[in-house]
Amino acid sequence: MGRKIIVSNLMSLDGFFEGANKSLDWFMVSDEFFEYAKQLLRKVDTILFGKATYEHMAMYWPSAPSDEIADKMNGLRKLVFSNSLEKVTWRNSFLVPGEASEEVKKLKSQPGGDMVIFGSAKLASSLLNDGMIDEYRVIVNPVLLGSGTPMFENIGHRIKLKLRNSRSFASGVVVLYYEPSDRQS
Repeated sequence: MGRKIIVSNLMSLDGFFEGANKSLDWFMVSDEFFEYAKQLLRKVDTILFGKATYEHMAMYWPSAPSDEIADKMNGLRKLVFSNSLEKVTWRNSFLVPGEASEEVKKLKSQPGGDMVIFGSAKLASSLLNDGMIDEYRVIVNPVLLGSGTPMFENIGHRIKLKLRNSRSFASGVVVLYYEPSDRQS
C-alpha cells in the first residue's frame, strides 16, 4: 500500500467537531495529547485542509512559539482544497481548486509519507464517501455539547469501520483508530 490518508479529528461524545457558533473551547489538551500529535506529525509529510480549517489554523500556527508541533505545522506541505479562496499565505501552503478526490487519488499514487486531515470535516466526509480515507482517528472528548457541527455529514452510504486500536488519556479523552473494514491489513 502506498501513502495513507489519515483523518485525525477531535469530537464531543455527542458527535460534534465544533460547538455552537463554531466554538472550540471544549477541546481537552494535555501532555498525552501533545505526545499523540507529535507522533502523528512525525509520520506525515503533507496536511490536507478545507478552507475554514485552513483559515483558522493559519491565524494561529505561523506565530505560535517554536516547538516540535509548531515547527511541523509550519514546515510541512499543506494543500488547501477550496474553490473560493484566491490565495494562501501560510508557509508551504498550496491552493488546490477543483475536485478533491481526483487530486487525492493522484497524491496517494505518488511516493512520499502519509497525509493527514485535521478538522476539515466536509473534506474528510467527502473523501470518506469516495473511499479515499485509510484511517480515521476520532479523538473523543468527555463532553456533551448539545449542538454544533456534526463530525460526519452527507455520508451517502453505509461505511463499515473496524476498530484497530484505542488509547485512553488520564484526562478522559479516548483516541479511537478505525479503518474501513473491507481493507486488507
